[in-house]
Amino acid sequence: MLTREEILEIDRAISAVPYRKAACIEALKVVQTHRGWISDESLRTVAGYLEMSVDDLDSVATFYNLIFRKPVGRHVILLCDSISCWVMGYEQLRERLRDHLGIDYGETTADGRYTLLPNPCLGTCDCAPALMIDNDLYRKVTPEMLESILSKYL
Repeated sequence: MLTREEILEIDRAISAVPYRKAACIEALKVVQTHRGWISDESLRTVAGYLEMSVDDLDSVATFYNLIFRKPVGRHVILLCDSISCWVMGYEQLRERLRDHLGIDYGETTADGRYTLLPNPCLGTCDCAPALMIDNDLYRKVTPEMLESILSKYL
């Protein structure tokens, strides 16, 4: 069941597009913002509200890499693994994050604080390597910067 607030936000997204289905990504983002991720139940509810099939909406949700189909931590770390970031030090960042957090890609820390995910591109190749935590983009990141960056998300 969608909350009143979710319905209002989804209706705003629907009003900006020519037909209901065209608001599907925005509708998923609304629900994810409120609930943290998109459960099967949420997916069915949003599909019904948008008058589309569950399978069609699931294909969108699983294609779009910023829609989370399983629970994630309070803060999601997206580490860019594009060729630019790879050349500029991605591997050292990945290793430092894995050592510091004690998790690998797709995992969440035991305290539920962080989930670590790869990302094919954060769109900042000129300032590689990069990572994003929630909506905050960090550019030209070095392994030495990671503890300071992570301390902002305690």
